[in-house]
Amino acid sequence: MANYDDELDASGLNCPLPILRAKKALGALDSGKVLRIIATDPGSVKDFEAFAKQTGNQLLESKEAGGKFEFLIKKA
Repeated sequence: MANYDDELDASGLNCPLPILRAKKALGALDSGKVLRIIATDPGSVKDFEAFAKQTGNQLLESKEAGGKFEFLIKKA
């Protein structure tokens, strides 16, 4: 498991809320810091891939376990 600097639990939220919350949380972090996001919306996998491409932030990890999706995003 990679290290991270902050965590966002977006469980139970549907698109676009996990992305919006992640955007806000990343805004509070310094460049190079890593945000861990937990989501339950299956659509969040594609959403976070697109979000990383559009914002220039780096999607370090994307995995699913037991219906929960976990993402690690490094702020650009």
